[in-house]
Amino acid sequence: VRCVVLTSCSDKVFSAGADLSERSKMSLEEASAFVSSLRNCFTSLSTLPMPLIACVEGAAFGGGLEIALTADMIIAGENARLGLTETSLAIIPGAGGTQRLPRLISPSRAKELIYSARKLDAQTSYEYGIVQHVTPAGGAYDKAMSIAEEIANNGPLAVRASKKSITEGLECNTLMEAMEVEKECYGSIIPTKDRLEGLAAFREKRKPEYKGH
Repeated sequence: VRCVVLTSCSDKVFSAGADLSERSKMSLEEASAFVSSLRNCFTSLSTLPMPLIACVEGAAFGGGLEIALTADMIIAGENARLGLTETSLAIIPGAGGTQRLPRLISPSRAKELIYSARKLDAQTSYEYGIVQHVTPAGGAYDKAMSIAEEIANNGPLAVRASKKSITEGLECNTLMEAMEVEKECYGSIIPTKDRLEGLAAFREKRKPEYKGH
């Protein structure tokens, strides 16, 4: 698998978050376990080794936006509305939202959006840096697939190593530590057959055929 596209079966709702009527019937222990399971699930998405693209049409509120934030990039149809709205229900984004949003945009902007539970349209989300592309309504999937195809044409091991380098490097305390992460990731690519195929294809002026080894 060279790229994953995360979408919804509805063009009106990406995910509106948890079922509040169901949540209202949970005990304290059940509610805590439910949020923990969501957090673990979303962490699994965010740590996929290959690129993950979320395409959002319609509403992505609360846990719905937290799902999208696990992706490497978000593509939104112009009808999309996004927001971490939990504080309006006297809770907080508990499945990664308070951590992923401030890492994606500025901490102060993330605080404003989370504290206010504000819902954003697609264009404002783009201007804030939450989404990377805005398409006409219904066009997010096609745009995501276009990007996925571009990614899939490249060396899959190199793409995965790039994701690892960027993701782990951003968590380092210093630039020098991050550079060591990059060095390790680059080193993992040197012995691959794909690297040799890329050099050969360039020399022979043909399209490379990467196999992922």
